[in-house]
This record gives sequence, structure tokens and C-alpha cells, in this order.
Amino acid sequence: MSDFIIKPEDRYNQELVGNVHPVGWENPQPKDMYNLVVIGAGASGLISSIIASTLGGSVALIERNLLGGDCLNYGCVPSKSLIRSARAAYEIMNADNFGLTVGEISNGDFSRVMERLRCNRARISKNDSVAKFSKLGVDVFLGEASFLDNRTISVGSKIIRFKKAVIATGARAAIPEIDGLDSLEYYTNETIFELTELPSKLVFIGGGPIGCELAQAFSRLGTDVTIIQRGGLLPREDPDATDIIHKVFLDERIGLYLNSKIIRVENKDSKKTILIKNEDREVEITAGAIFIGVGRKPNVEKLGLENAGVEYDIKRGVLVDDFLQTSNKRIYAAGDCCMKWKFTHAADAAAQIVVQNALFKGKKKLSDLVMPWTIFTDPEVAHVGMYEQDAINLGLDFEYYKVDLSRVDRAIVDGEDNGFVKVMVKKGCDKILGATVVASHAGEMISEITMCITCGVGLRKLSGVIHPYPTQAESIKRIAGEFSKSRLTPFVKMLLAWWLRIQR
Repeated sequence: MSDFIIKPEDRYNQELVGNVHPVGWENPQPKDMYNLVVIGAGASGLISSIIASTLGGSVALIERNLLGGDCLNYGCVPSKSLIRSARAAYEIMNADNFGLTVGEISNGDFSRVMERLRCNRARISKNDSVAKFSKLGVDVFLGEASFLDNRTISVGSKIIRFKKAVIATGARAAIPEIDGLDSLEYYTNETIFELTELPSKLVFIGGGPIGCELAQAFSRLGTDVTIIQRGGLLPREDPDATDIIHKVFLDERIGLYLNSKIIRVENKDSKKTILIKNEDREVEITAGAIFIGVGRKPNVEKLGLENAGVEYDIKRGVLVDDFLQTSNKRIYAAGDCCMKWKFTHAADAAAQIVVQNALFKGKKKLSDLVMPWTIFTDPEVAHVGMYEQDAINLGLDFEYYKVDLSRVDRAIVDGEDNGFVKVMVKKGCDKILGATVVASHAGEMISEITMCITCGVGLRKLSGVIHPYPTQAESIKRIAGEFSKSRLTPFVKMLLAWWLRIQR
């Protein structure tokens, strides 16, 4: 038997566990000294290990749970599989929008949806497998890691010494202090993908990215969904973007209790009930199941960080400087255990910084990264760079250019014209400060703007980039066109008219 069982115990989950925490794995005999020891085999840990090993370093990778971390096992991979199936279900149910007549989907299809999810996860798990990393020269240790001192780590009976170390232990679902919650069963991202039957009624506590993504997915698959949120939906995002998501959720009959405080939860008449205060009234909500999605908590406990002289905070995680170095100059940290950006691609980028700084005396800074992100609702919400408030806080003058997808031919013919591209530039020039894209494929579209910010390309140059027609990304070129038109002042128009009159 494996140390880890993921329900249901079908062939796909057995394949997954066989790859990322294999049965009977024997930890290797440690080398006398490692160039780099990495604690945690999520995105940051895996990338740090593979880069350092490829460059000739001796590397030990320690994981107590499943290689691949949240992204593979409980996050990106399973959630996006579920979201894609939900989108297909939504398109089938709304096939008349495309001139088609299609039969209804069945709630019984949910078991096949989840089987597809498990199949995808098992297939992708080969990329993060113990066998792969061992073959590439990384010594993989499965078990609990604990610092004994500032240069030594124990894993079971094994003692591992290092020149440099990386803490990449990730984060887990934060559980809010709600009266009665500890007496009830609830789901988090670590357990929701174990479902094999569709819940009839699911209440989401938390209207951030995870809550919104999964709430819409379950709603489209046939669950009666309600979201309870202390503030508004997606509170960090551009108000124009959240307005669209709010309206979409209402159109899709997702129950919304925003600006609400939960008073208590309890079992009542064999049902879960949630008592909330919404505005000036108390409302009791019945739930078949509850999902907790109120944020992430860094994994910093039981690591013996005090023994290594590593400072940390239970809420903020491992404390690092801009070079991702901890209070112990030999030890670095990367990913969700120490960073505000809790994305797989952010962890990947941080791992590259860590290897350069730890092993090659680099001076790469986390603050130099241009970090995009995407919320995978439908439509998606993608952002890069500053928000308006960021620019105000820095005392920058700025202006916006916005193109609605209702003006973009491809979005219209795709039936995906609910959204926009919005770019903020420094006033008086074409320097891009930030951008928000709301579109069915916003996550694919934001990269072009990210590249412009990273490479210092302004809107003026972007207007000269030819985009294939018809594509939804043509909206980005239209933004650049709007900027160019804004430079055509009355005086410039007068000069151009004069020039054209004198031509022969």
C-alpha cells in the first residue's frame, strides 16, 4: 500500500500516486554535501531542482506529500479540467445561440466528468514523477523535513547537509474562524476533486478567484450554487471586470450574498445551515455541501525553522528579501510559502531567481518581475501591471484606452463578445502601466501586453504589429489604434490638411 490514498481509488488515482509518491520508495543514501537542498516539490521546488541539477549541481529534493504540489494534485490541473467540462455543458445547453438543437445533459454525466479530470491529472503526473527527477540526477527523499541547524536537515533517519537550501513548501486552504464550522464536514480545493456524485446544493464561502471559478463550474454542471462573500466578487480586480462577472453570475442563476458576514454554521434538521448577516437582515441558507475558499495559509509549521535561524510569520509565511533570501543567508524561499503572488507561473519564475542568486551569486530581484495572472471564470479575467489605485499611490498621471469586444468581429461570430481590453498608459506618452482583459480567452491574450511591458514596447509600436484577421486578439491592436488617434490633435489635423492641399 502507498502512504497516500486519493479517493476514489481507481486506476487513474493509482497511476497518479504511483508517479508522485510511489509505493515502497526507498530514500537514497545522502551525499556528504549537497549544493542545493529543496524542501517541497511543488512548482518552485521542482523547477529549482531541475535547473540546479541540469547545471551540474548536486541536488536533494524533499517532499512529504505528493510531487507536483497543489498545481498538479489539487489546483490548476484538476480545476481547469472541471472548468472545461463545465463550459462544454454550458455550450450544449445554450446550443440554440449557435443555431443548433441539442439534447439536455444529465446529472449522471458528472461521474464521467470527474473520471476525465482524474485521467488528465494522471497523464500529466508523469512530468512531475519521482522516477523522472531521479533519472535526471536529483536525489528524491519522501518524508517530513526538519532543520536540525543552519546547515543540516533530517528526513526520517536520513541526515542531509547542504551548502544552500530552498524552502518551497507552498500553502494550503485557510480555514476561517466561524462559529460551528469545526463540527461540520466541508470541502476545500484538496478534497473537492474527490467527488464522484454531483452535489445538489453547494455553498461557497469566499468569492475570490478559487470560489468564483469553481462556483461557476459546478453551477453549469447542474448544482444549485450560492456564494457568500464579505465584500464584492473578486475584490482585487478592475471594477469594470467584476461588474461583468457579477452580471454573468446573476444571469446563470448563481446565488450571491455579497457584503455579508457569517454568524454561524450548524447541522439543523439533518441539513447544513449557514446564518449570515446581509446588510441589516439575518438570512439562513441551507447547504447540501460547503466549500471553503477564503484564501491560502503558508506551510511553515514543523520545519524547525527556528533551528536554522529562519524568520517566519504564521500568516505571511517565510520572511524573505527582494532576492528571496531568508534571515539565514544560506537559505532561500520561493513560491506560496513566502510570496504574495500565489500562482504556478510566479513560483516558476521565483525558482529561477533562487537558483541564480543562491548558486551563482546573482542579484535577481522578485520586484523586477512583470507578473500577469488570470481568473478562469467565463469570461476570463486577466491582468498585468498596475491597477488604477497603484498608479494613484505612486503619484502617476495616467489615462485609459478601452475597446469592448462587442466591436471585435471574431468575438461577435464566436458568441463571446461580453468583455473588453483596457490598457492604462502614463499620461503624455505611450508607456504601458497596466492592462485588464475580460474575454473568453483572456489568459491567452494578456501575454502580448505582458511582453510589451517587459520589453519596454509602448502602444505606438504595438499599433504597427499586424494581427491576423479575424481573431479576438485584434482588440489589442485596436487599443493601439485608439492611442494613435488620440495623438491626432486639432493642430496636427490642421497641419496634415494643409500638407495635403499643397500636394500636386
